[in-house]
Amino acid sequence: MQQNDIKILLVDDDPDTLEFLSYNLKKDGFEIHTVHKGKDAVEIAQKIIPNLIILDIMMPEMDGIETCEKLREIDFLDNTIIIFLTARGEDYSQIAGFQAGGDDYIMKPIKPKVLISRINALLRRHRSGKVSTISNAGENVTLSNEKLIIDRNKYIIIKDGISIDMPKKEFELLALLASRPEKVFTREEIFSSVWEDKSIVGERTIDVHIRKLREKIGDDYIKTIKGVGYKFVDQE
Repeated sequence: MQQNDIKILLVDDDPDTLEFLSYNLKKDGFEIHTVHKGKDAVEIAQKIIPNLIILDIMMPEMDGIETCEKLREIDFLDNTIIIFLTARGEDYSQIAGFQAGGDDYIMKPIKPKVLISRINALLRRHRSGKVSTISNAGENVTLSNEKLIIDRNKYIIIKDGISIDMPKKEFELLALLASRPEKVFTREEIFSSVWEDKSIVGERTIDVHIRKLREKIGDDYIKTIKGVGYKFVDQE
């Protein structure tokens, strides 16, 4: 996919920010659409199906968090990347953004080269065949830069050509995280997917399994998002 095939929807109530972002992203070859309100973003996103949305958090009427939640309710926008943009750095804003379904978080003021680099990195991870989506009816293998292979049929991990035997729950936890690189999975989502009923296991269960996974595959693949959960980081 070429740069000019990538649709980006910019959502910000500040005209100067929209103009600045639009100018720099168009200059880099992206197809840009802009709106000033969260409600308008939900409407136009369903029409153009953007590859990526840059969404300001602090907007009147419908803020970025609520807008993101509305967007994530639309099935055919599941593969759309959402980046939050804000001048606020408080932890609770970041946590709310990730819990709403955001994929990344960028602080104002924005440096164009940094923004474009972040966008390209996210796009590569989502469209590359190096990391395949895991689903019950779909692919059996998840591959990360040819360094880490997850084989669902054999319940094994192959790292740097060496097979690693892994208990079922550890495997399922890693497979879940790797199914959507850079997505932050909350503890509730992990309990629901891997253990089904969190009431039958202790609160520290996830932490123990994450620690064991890091011992086996290294610390770089799984990142802790404090107060939210964990995400798989694709190693480029």
